[in-house]
Amino acid sequence: MSENSQKTTHFGFSEVPEGEKAGRVQGVFNSVASKYDIMNDVMSMGIHRVWKDAMMDWLAPRPGQKLLDVAGGTGDISFRFLDRAGHGHATVLDLTEPMLVEGRKRAEASHLADSLDWVVGDAMSLPFEDNTFDVYTISFGIRNVTRPQEALNEAYRVLRPGGRLMVLEFSQLPNEGLQKLYDLYSFNVIPRMGQAIAGDYDSYQYLVESIRKFPDQETFLSMVRTAGFGNAKYRNLSMGIAALHSGWKL
Repeated sequence: MSENSQKTTHFGFSEVPEGEKAGRVQGVFNSVASKYDIMNDVMSMGIHRVWKDAMMDWLAPRPGQKLLDVAGGTGDISFRFLDRAGHGHATVLDLTEPMLVEGRKRAEASHLADSLDWVVGDAMSLPFEDNTFDVYTISFGIRNVTRPQEALNEAYRVLRPGGRLMVLEFSQLPNEGLQKLYDLYSFNVIPRMGQAIAGDYDSYQYLVESIRKFPDQETFLSMVRTAGFGNAKYRNLSMGIAALHSGWKL
């Protein structure tokens, strides 16, 4: 057995061989694809819409820009980006084809069809040339990537000089007491709501566990810098329940 095949990573609170994680993540999102937008409402109590608008406010899309939206799922970020930019192009990439299928069904997809591409692909090995995109976004997706540092390295590669990285992800509250209260809600309420709404307890349990396993804001900021991004910063949203990380390919 090769050294690489012996490496493990976390899948929620479980340790699994690295080679298995992508397939397991696909299984989760295959299961929840048709309920994904509802799932985001459940997990964030609807506040994910405000967070995504805050992402666009900081990003400030400009006309004619080319966006790569990784783990873009049902197109939420791409639709917002194109609306703010006025005109431009967005490529939605996701590992899970049923998520892209759901995105194509959305009303926004039909009238923006000429400005959208939908691509099945892996964040750690993007099927694009170097220096291709003006903006790279990943929203609530990077914690599901087997090796997040490789995804950030790939983001740097495919961005043009002067390009912008922006990552929106669930994060950690800086106050220990508030974090404990949030964990009580997350672990006791969200999986049960997943069962009630989507008939799927286990997938929601994984998603809650994956949030707790994701690096805190400062650790992730150092990963963004390690990938080569300059002027890297983050902003907490809702006291740190989520965070926005930004960097530039200088």
